[in-house]
Amino acid sequence: MERSYSESYAAAGVDITAGYKAVELMKSHIARTHIPGVLGEVGGFGGLFEPNLTGIKRPMLVSGTDGVGTKLKLAFLLDKHNTVGIDCVAMCVNDVICCGARPLFFLDYIACGKNVPERIADIVSGVAEGCVQAGAALIGGETAEMPGFYPENEYDLAGFCVGLADGEKLVDRNLQEAGDVLLALPSSGLHSNGFSLARKVFPMETEALRAPEAALGGISLGEALLCPTKIYVKPILALMEQVEVRGVAHITGGGFHENIPRMLKPGLGAKIEKSVLKTPALFHLLAERGGVPERDMFNTFNMGVGMAVCVPKADADKALAILHAQGEAAYVMGELSPSVEGVSLC
Repeated sequence: MERSYSESYAAAGVDITAGYKAVELMKSHIARTHIPGVLGEVGGFGGLFEPNLTGIKRPMLVSGTDGVGTKLKLAFLLDKHNTVGIDCVAMCVNDVICCGARPLFFLDYIACGKNVPERIADIVSGVAEGCVQAGAALIGGETAEMPGFYPENEYDLAGFCVGLADGEKLVDRNLQEAGDVLLALPSSGLHSNGFSLARKVFPMETEALRAPEAALGGISLGEALLCPTKIYVKPILALMEQVEVRGVAHITGGGFHENIPRMLKPGLGAKIEKSVLKTPALFHLLAERGGVPERDMFNTFNMGVGMAVCVPKADADKALAILHAQGEAAYVMGELSPSVEGVSLC
């Protein structure tokens, strides 16, 4: 690798030696994510993983892919790149967990205008942190330097994960009944959705983003917006081990009205009590300054609920106790009803 260098390619804007340096800088971050099953080292043509199938009757692979979206614009403006990797992992693993799959491994893809090794390593440090939180291994990835396609100081970030589930234990919405309880697992903020609207509402200027915001308790708007997406893998898995979970919805783009119906049994709707929702100040500030109607807020953002979980009414207290023991401030936000269609906010 030390002898691999092309002056002509470098003159065209691609420095392959920067890629080698970035890999060296990120190796320590990748090592943090290693779990049983990881084979080989980063640098090969494919990532290797040997799953443990002990006790699994019907092994099923479950995959998910996503990116960070225009939230990256905030990272560029604030020159803060070590948290968006958490977002990238979260958007994938939070989807995979909805059917009851345990994430096994993750791969990322970074495309940039200029490969600055330290910045790439910063991004991957966030990816690694997300993998640690999800209990998944980072077994590979790709960094593509694309001058003329991306500005020098900008990049895109996407990834995908593969999880393992037992087909005998998949979450089954057909078990749902009227009266089943809907639990809310709080979000950490906007997560990684609705940023095109948020960027239209809030001033996208560095000074304004760094200034303390009284409505947010003194933290800056930039800090609140860049807060990484919460990862729910471990608490959801713990819940599924002890309670019959009948539905899980990851509240992403499309908010309540698009995502909650995806987990519902045909013929049942979700009746949600608006008064009990614990919606952070950031959402109220966004609605107020942007003049965004309530329907649009609930159809764009998570409104403080990162995950919605359906459990039998008789198991509600037990489920809450399990989630609280996992550090989740979960609460009951509604129930299933045959008298409503889709999502009804009461």
